[in-house]
Amino acid sequence: MKKGFSAVLLTFLAHVCLRAENAPYFLSCDAKAGDGISILLNRYDLDAYDCNIDKFLDLNNLKKTDPLLEGKKYQLPVLIYHYNGKSIRSTLSIKDMETAKRIANYNDLILTRNLRKSDYESSGILWVPFHELNCPSPASKPINIEPKIEKVSATIHNNMTAIFGPEYEHLDKLSDDLKGKVFYISSGHGGPDPGAITKIGGHMICEDEYAYDVALRLARNLMENGAIVHIVIQDETDGIRNDDILTCDNDEKTMGTLEMPLNQLARLKQRTDAINNLYNQYRKSGIKDQTLICIHVDSRSEKERQDVFFYHFENSTSGKKLATTMQQVFAEKYARYRPGAHFEGSVSCRNLYECRIPQPTTLYIELANIRNENDRKRILPSTNRQALANWLCEGLMK
Repeated sequence: MKKGFSAVLLTFLAHVCLRAENAPYFLSCDAKAGDGISILLNRYDLDAYDCNIDKFLDLNNLKKTDPLLEGKKYQLPVLIYHYNGKSIRSTLSIKDMETAKRIANYNDLILTRNLRKSDYESSGILWVPFHELNCPSPASKPINIEPKIEKVSATIHNNMTAIFGPEYEHLDKLSDDLKGKVFYISSGHGGPDPGAITKIGGHMICEDEYAYDVALRLARNLMENGAIVHIVIQDETDGIRNDDILTCDNDEKTMGTLEMPLNQLARLKQRTDAINNLYNQYRKSGIKDQTLICIHVDSRSEKERQDVFFYHFENSTSGKKLATTMQQVFAEKYARYRPGAHFEGSVSCRNLYECRIPQPTTLYIELANIRNENDRKRILPSTNRQALANWLCEGLMK
């Protein structure tokens, strides 16, 4: 009887130990210089959910106003599971496929940001954001936009090119130099947010309109050289325009179909989710060469003149390389077309949402200071906007 009881007890204890070994635990990380709660959670793509913030405060016995100490270890609202080698659903004992897809995409994102050393399948370690399984409201379903991969012919004209307007919707095939490469062209702001604004002779000048016009011209150039191009922010009524004064409006949509939210973070997340969803679809189809170009116009003091600035995410080697190449192209163009004018556009890393969160190699561009009279000459004439697009395209083709 005692032997039988002992055997049962040993079996029970072994089961308990196995369960304990496989029990999830919370991820820990060291805070960096300058980190606050929102910055740290944003780095791990956790800041968009209130329950993640509440859990972080609870795990670390903090208040929302408390600072983070550089070098101190903090627990994050990310649960670490032992991956069973079969599927995410069986690992977590869940049935919902969309939840499993989001968790898989999250692990890919974290790997892309160099926040973990290996993927969950090879390492056997699965990261699960707290909000996926514990928030009272389910996480939003990922934006599902099927990639439209168009076959390039001698003359290009299809539903995608109509966005350029009747004068520009017919494209000439110039080369296949960019064949098999994917570009996401995202002009800043749009919809309810015009971005930086100024007035000239009673006319309102809006950042989003000029960034969008350059974005369309760049997208068209890339397509003519065989690239797969996704125009992230679209206005079906504008097209490429040759006026100096571009009328401000608010009818832009994300990927041409999604109404843009009023909240700034929600707008950024909407476009980034769309980009990352497409990025993952292309990766699964074997396409790895993917690049995001974010085009903006700055707003500084009226007296402050600036050249074109190029930003990249601090942890992105490919982003830094692209920014440096682009700066060199612009310096060469200045030397050729503006002899005596030294190009002072700089390359630097920025902790911007559009640099940190997207998964493709990302280049963030500030074309000019919209409030400076001389700077505006770079974006008001349509010929200059086309020149900017041409130079950007040349940099992307190197």
